[in-house]
Amino acid sequence: MESLSTKEKTSKDCNGDSVFENVVRAPDVPVYAVMVAYSKDPSPVKLNLGIGVYRTEDGKPHVLNVVRRVEKLLLDDVSATKEYLPITGMAEFNKLSAQLVFGADSPAIKENRVTTVQCLAGCGSLRTGADFLAKHYHQHTVYLSQPTYGNHPNFFLAAGMLDDLGSAPSGAIVLFQVCSHNPTGVDPTLHQWEQIRQLVRSKGLLPFFDNAYQGIVSGSLDMDAQSVRMFVTDGGECLVAHSYSKIMGLYGERVGALSIVCKTADVASRVESQLKLVIRPMYSNPPIHGAAIVTSILKDREMFDEWTVELKAMINRIIHLRQQLLDALRDRGTPGDWSHITKQVGMYTFSGLNAEQVAFMAEEYHIYMSSDGRINMAGLSAKTVPYLADAIHSAVARIV
Repeated sequence: MESLSTKEKTSKDCNGDSVFENVVRAPDVPVYAVMVAYSKDPSPVKLNLGIGVYRTEDGKPHVLNVVRRVEKLLLDDVSATKEYLPITGMAEFNKLSAQLVFGADSPAIKENRVTTVQCLAGCGSLRTGADFLAKHYHQHTVYLSQPTYGNHPNFFLAAGMLDDLGSAPSGAIVLFQVCSHNPTGVDPTLHQWEQIRQLVRSKGLLPFFDNAYQGIVSGSLDMDAQSVRMFVTDGGECLVAHSYSKIMGLYGERVGALSIVCKTADVASRVESQLKLVIRPMYSNPPIHGAAIVTSILKDREMFDEWTVELKAMINRIIHLRQQLLDALRDRGTPGDWSHITKQVGMYTFSGLNAEQVAFMAEEYHIYMSSDGRINMAGLSAKTVPYLADAIHSAVARIV
């Protein structure tokens, strides 16, 4: 009888309300909401300048030639397997990733004071670092730039005030972007970085660098890493989240790394042991394919050079698009000073357009971007710049 009663109750539960009935619908993630709106728009002239991806002159996703070349080699490699990687990922990938950001001759690397673990792109690297700090670091106050990348606050649930660093409590975590600041496109000068470094060290703050765009500002991987290298050369500690999404066009491969620079090799070894315990219940171990692509490029001089040439060409094209857009707005007599378009660097232009103007451009011109007015310059082409300029001119003229 008890068994029958249980069956009847189970049947009743299945036919009744869902056990998830009280789940509240979450708000859309803004950047992905823009993607959805764009995909549903049937207009033949629609333009997506929201999410930060590099596109060709035809508006198509861009796959680097060197990446296609490597994938063919990997496909033909009969010795390759699909075995699980270690928790920390591919060892050679980790070594080369650390060298890319810190420099092969970095004292921290030579002294084994850097521990690097493969993670799931930049977001996964930031999240892994944030979880590690939440468990093993005494200070849970996090400082972010204002404005900052929209996903940054999500990695640090314990984030506190967004005040000037001068008032930050000793030990506070400060999240910096190495270069190509998202969303503003405005980076500190090297002199300003040195002032920041001195302040951070004097107050005992912990720098955490988001390195998503190395090489995308100047076209030089070394030059764009100068900011973070300042903080490593002084012998202090820091964290760096690397991503290959933008700089190698490996968006969907989700390949990145987290490096933690420590005071001693012994501390670095102990930190790595705890990072394994962070990663194991999260995703156990990272995927192979993206890391194999990156490793093949970084370890081969010919492929590395081919990659840097392609990267430089991408940057030059973005710089040219910036000038084209500025010229087009000036030709139209668009109200306001638009010189910031060419002064800003990297993938984005922080246009100054407000949310109402952005909404107008989506409705009237089928142009989609972040509500804060951030424009992904890498989503433009010579053919679409005049159309965007027309839309901006109309929006600014009609809506204040």
